[in-house]
Amino acid sequence: MSTESLHVVCPHCDGVNRVPAQRLGEQPTCGKCQHQLFAGKPADLASARFLKHIERSDLPVLVDFWAPWCGPCRTMAPFYEQAAKRLEPRVRVVKVDTEANPDIGARYAIRSIPTLALFRNGREVARQAGAMDANSIVAWVARQMG
Repeated sequence: MSTESLHVVCPHCDGVNRVPAQRLGEQPTCGKCQHQLFAGKPADLASARFLKHIERSDLPVLVDFWAPWCGPCRTMAPFYEQAAKRLEPRVRVVKVDTEANPDIGARYAIRSIPTLALFRNGREVARQAGAMDANSIVAWVARQMG
């Protein structure tokens, strides 16, 4: 990863940025909107934005499929935010409200929530259902990434 550039989708404006891999930890900003590319918290994505983030990003994308009425989802939310701080900038961390975006939940056959899914190069590579604490989320992602 020393000299390669990675495509990183901005969580604010969805612009696709080329960032040298060695500079990911230097708080890079978006060339389009000037916001930081990594905020240390999950980006809340709706239908159209979701596909751009998983298809155009060279980074693995961790998705929390959740709903506001789900007790375990609300319990896991602060842990997911803690995990985001630890996983970024190596992993883009996002969340999708399946109640507001049922098309995404249907497309990926989400049967229970919360469900975490890890995407690489636009394809789902791992899935885990059920609430987890921050350490468990980080450990699960590390196992999936090898």
